[in-house]
Amino acid sequence: MAGPGMAGPFQGGAAQMAGPPQKKLDPDSIPSTTQVIEDDQAKRGGQVYTTNLRGQVPPLVTTDYTVQDQGNASPRFMRCTTYSFPCTADLAKQCQVPLATIIKPFATVPKNETPMYVVNHGETGPIRCNRCKAYMCPYMQFMDGGRRYQCGFCNCINEVPAFYFQHLDHMGRRVDFYERPELSLGSYEFAATLDYCKNNKPASPPAYIFMIDVSYANIKSGLVRLVCDELKTLLDNLPREDGAESSMVKVGFVTYNKILHFYNVKSALAQPQMMVVSDTAEMFVPLLDGFLVNDCDTIPDMFADTNESETVYAPVIQAGVEALKAAECSGKLFIFHSSIPTAEAPGKLKNRDDKKLINTEKEKTLFQPQKAVYEQLSKDCVSQGCSVDLFLFPSQYVDIATMGDVATQTGGSVFKYSNFQVERDGQHFLSDLRKDVEKAIGFDAIMRVRTSTGFRATDFFGAIHMNNTTDVEMAAVDCDKAVTVEFKHDDTLSEETGALMQCALLYTTISGQRRLRIHNLSLNCSAQLSELYKSCETDALINFFAKSAYRAMLNQPLKTVREILVNQAAHMLACYRKNCASPSAASQLILPDAMKVFPVYLNSLLKTGPLVGSAELSTDDRAHQRLSTTAMGVEDTQLLLYPRLVPLHNMDVASDVVPTPVRCSEERLTDAGMFLLENGCSLFLWLGQASQHITNIHVCAFQRSLPELDNPQSKKLRSIVDSLLDQRPSSMKLMIVKQKDRSEIMFRQHLVEDKGLHGGASYMDFLCYVHREIRQVLT
Repeated sequence: MAGPGMAGPFQGGAAQMAGPPQKKLDPDSIPSTTQVIEDDQAKRGGQVYTTNLRGQVPPLVTTDYTVQDQGNASPRFMRCTTYSFPCTADLAKQCQVPLATIIKPFATVPKNETPMYVVNHGETGPIRCNRCKAYMCPYMQFMDGGRRYQCGFCNCINEVPAFYFQHLDHMGRRVDFYERPELSLGSYEFAATLDYCKNNKPASPPAYIFMIDVSYANIKSGLVRLVCDELKTLLDNLPREDGAESSMVKVGFVTYNKILHFYNVKSALAQPQMMVVSDTAEMFVPLLDGFLVNDCDTIPDMFADTNESETVYAPVIQAGVEALKAAECSGKLFIFHSSIPTAEAPGKLKNRDDKKLINTEKEKTLFQPQKAVYEQLSKDCVSQGCSVDLFLFPSQYVDIATMGDVATQTGGSVFKYSNFQVERDGQHFLSDLRKDVEKAIGFDAIMRVRTSTGFRATDFFGAIHMNNTTDVEMAAVDCDKAVTVEFKHDDTLSEETGALMQCALLYTTISGQRRLRIHNLSLNCSAQLSELYKSCETDALINFFAKSAYRAMLNQPLKTVREILVNQAAHMLACYRKNCASPSAASQLILPDAMKVFPVYLNSLLKTGPLVGSAELSTDDRAHQRLSTTAMGVEDTQLLLYPRLVPLHNMDVASDVVPTPVRCSEERLTDAGMFLLENGCSLFLWLGQASQHITNIHVCAFQRSLPELDNPQSKKLRSIVDSLLDQRPSSMKLMIVKQKDRSEIMFRQHLVEDKGLHGGASYMDFLCYVHREIRQVLT
């Protein structure tokens, strides 16, 4: 099958479809994402979503709703590609809809929803099934007057421990049902016993180590001074347990260029004492007891006259791991780095950015991490519970595919600020850093997904490390990270019992307690394909497709990856047409109601930097997007692939309501208009050439912030922008663009319903192409 010619003009427009030439379709007649979002908000927005029913499809991620946990995990924690699994492997193969769940174990819960309860069974620890080891949950069926229970996952009958015994009521339910979170809720935590701790010793609170590259580029840009000044504020805002007066996180500090510098900042010393470690092959931390930071003011001055431009990278991470080992704790490294590590040391990299490889069989090598050193380093980090967050400030190629891989393997993040200038980018960077330091997080985590009989978890995508096929290891997992889990049948599923899944995450809290966080979910099973399609969730589907495509591009040519995506989509939609839709003319495109905007998301995915294959795009930017998307939750991929385009020219300045977004296409823009576009990573304010609003808000092109003016329009615009920045995981940098200016090209590449700037079809052409593919499958 020939995939769409994503790297050049689109090869399969309406004119090439079978049959006589067709009239040009009206753009308003094809399914609209904004309309689907608006309809769901109108129907389910502002309501309470109660999780007491099996296989219930939740509101969309874009809808504003409140969750009441009554036995299944909130969709904020677990969201599925379909809420009705096919009963047999044959049906699953026939429809080709991926069976997957996106799990965000630490998802932020709004203040008006129930916080996570902690269940403590003392030294006995959590109650588990003897056979499959599933934890006590709402799917366990008590019997024999409450003395035994049948496991909902493997059907094994277990004795109830004496301390846990309780009588049953006339419905066979324990009389303490509502008093025990593990019996009545979908999500809760267990306090873990020493059996769940490393070497059977209690865990310690984690440490945060700040590691600053003090080479010439970072000194000259002002970054080193900026970070050192900010550290005082950061140390006051380290994460803490709810209700705790202060944080228990320990802090360390290292600077480096091609050698490493450690600081002894004991209070007895008048100023920090620096020690240099030049043997980067044998890394150790010389001054652990003086590893706390009180005063970093003198650091920028120590390196003010440096000419050193070479840097190391692997030894820096190794030093961090050794520090945590010596302190016997888990933790996180915050690394502020400027250039490709070329100094003679383990992990030295060479520039391999070769544009001639684009659109060839070897393009995939650009995204494969380079050195075995880094693979071993990732393993060392994970076994110590050491997560890496990498803040990059490059002025040229730095090989993010390799440097960022350690962060991704350890549950960390990569942030990138190209050609960094303090005046222009400083606030954007500091905002990211503050969010990153303060966010809710768990350390030294291991996750396992158990299922009822008939199916099992077979594949995992995320910022994770796996030593075997079942245990998902994460040096850290924060409130923004999600793991996408794929399931396959190993037997027939029953419509009567449905499909059960339990995600158990063992981790260390920010105060050093070992806990188990449990999320349970029950789905329907059906022998009718129509039930599966009715229960599909497009936003979860596209999350799965994005992550699986971005993994596949490491091993297959991009053309093949794109073809597989379109082929699977065509089979999914052809199966619906053949088995579930009413008979209709072959020239009509019939889409399942729950998946009617799937093609626009898929087309947008095909046009993303990683999958496009264009020499005009930076390899590092493509690698960065690929790594970032790997750990995204459903709401993040939804927004990334269908940005919000909000018209602001007619906004009611007296109202709290943000204007309704319009379709993401140039056709919606007007010369007199003012539009805000956001996709979770970028934020644009677009001004039409005849816009009257420029005078009210006092902005010009290339500006990076909004002036604070004392007029209603300026205040309203700033309040909308601030609220968006507050909602997103990373701090989006605002870019102001005027119609027909050179900078407009950056804005236009986010208008996903239009033809791609670097190749790729318009939504309209892609829909016609998919229609033709569906007809081909059916014939």
